[in-house]
Amino acid sequence: MTVALRFHDLTLGYDRHPAVHHLDGAVEAGALVAVVGPNGAGKTTLLKGIVGLLSPLAGAIERGAVGPQDVAYLPQTLEIDRSFPITVYDLVALGLWRRTGLFGGIDRQQRDRVAAAIATVGLQGFEARIIGTLSGGQMQRALFARLLLQDARLILLDEPFASIDSQTVRDLLEIVARWHREQRTVVAVLHDLDLVRARIPQTLLLAREPVAWGATAEVLSAENLLRARRMCEAFDETAEVCAEDAA
Repeated sequence: MTVALRFHDLTLGYDRHPAVHHLDGAVEAGALVAVVGPNGAGKTTLLKGIVGLLSPLAGAIERGAVGPQDVAYLPQTLEIDRSFPITVYDLVALGLWRRTGLFGGIDRQQRDRVAAAIATVGLQGFEARIIGTLSGGQMQRALFARLLLQDARLILLDEPFASIDSQTVRDLLEIVARWHREQRTVVAVLHDLDLVRARIPQTLLLAREPVAWGATAEVLSAENLLRARRMCEAFDETAEVCAEDAA
């Protein structure tokens, strides 16, 4: 088994208060994994730890053969500033920045790649639109086009289908399925359990601590979901990192 991610007794959190606690396990290269759990379960925190925005309070994250330059991260929509006056074309073209630099020009071949990515997500004709004028679904399509250009081996998605129309969800799911066929590793935080059951083969059920991890049908049992809810309700928000972790 080739491992894309491995968690070693991982604890992540803020101000020494854990939000993800004692996570062990591995994500195989090429896997498509949903991270689910109640509100406050630590799902977003886990993605921020993987991408390097949070340092572990204890334990470690091992990326296997995936380097920092080969990770693409889509945060929640609320974390994206849409007031910046940038066009759809320029937003999508930012997916090339690792190859061109932030202020580098792009050649004809790269312009063709930008156009192809925009076409793939169905935004032809929107290239000159300022992103602040887009609907939620159109904005998410543009962000997926940027991800396509990043051409990463590890793709992290935080609530990619929240508050967008059903047709956009279907179209973007096809892109996720394409990444899976290409043996890219995709880890997505999702709330729609019906969607997870229908489209995502592996699931991590998180409730600050791991509840279950494996085949989606087995993980999303009524018993496991009830246990996750009760674990989150019982979690002490003011708890410190365990003494043995902090040592």
